[in-house]
Amino acid sequence: MGIRPRIEVDRSSPIPLYFQVAEQIAEAIRTGELAPGDQLDSEVQIAEALGLSRPTVRQAIGHLVDRGMIVRRRGVGTQILPMPVRREMELTSLHDDLARSGRAPGTDVLLLARVPAEPEAAGALGIPGGTPVTKVVRLRRSQGEPLALMRNWLPDPVPALSVELLETRGLYEVLRKAGTRICVARQRIGACTADQEQAALLEERRGAALLTMERTAFDDNGRAVEFGSHIYRASRYSLEVTVTEH
Repeated sequence: MGIRPRIEVDRSSPIPLYFQVAEQIAEAIRTGELAPGDQLDSEVQIAEALGLSRPTVRQAIGHLVDRGMIVRRRGVGTQILPMPVRREMELTSLHDDLARSGRAPGTDVLLLARVPAEPEAAGALGIPGGTPVTKVVRLRRSQGEPLALMRNWLPDPVPALSVELLETRGLYEVLRKAGTRICVARQRIGACTADQEQAALLEERRGAALLTMERTAFDDNGRAVEFGSHIYRASRYSLEVTVTEH
């Protein structure tokens, strides 16, 4: 038989019902009320107990699966995963890497604004869609040549940002100096081809190969503090990873 932590939903709240359910299960995992290996009640049982529709509960469970907190196992059910080990690691920005290698980083700030969080950014940051966030769009240059188109979303609280600051400093440096302790990040690397806008900004032909990287950074409390969706010129940029045996 599965376990169901105490969950209370507020139908008068503007926060989506699925997100209320997901956050309360997540809090039960963080506090140890739900331990690794514990099995949750089925979606049907949770829905019936809370008076919610099954699609709403399924969306809540899916949100936690995407965050790596639970897993669906065929024939077993939904189980709690161990919380990731928090360890100090070096997370750097492209600006810092270019500066260290003497490649004269430059930045054009294309956007610095408060906007409603798009679904992708909201999901990565663990906040309801439409929540106000600070969005930054930058064109990063190396020795004067376009190298990357960088989009970042920051949830509140956000340190004081200005175009001048973002033109001369890496975003992670700004966050750290404001007291945000970035400890770990979840990163995904992929590829795409340049559309008309990307090609124009990066001075590539339309359809040229581009590298993509999505990264969500977390502080020492496990809170998502930044989501970035970056595009790099494959003809000018490569990623190198060192793999060791354990």
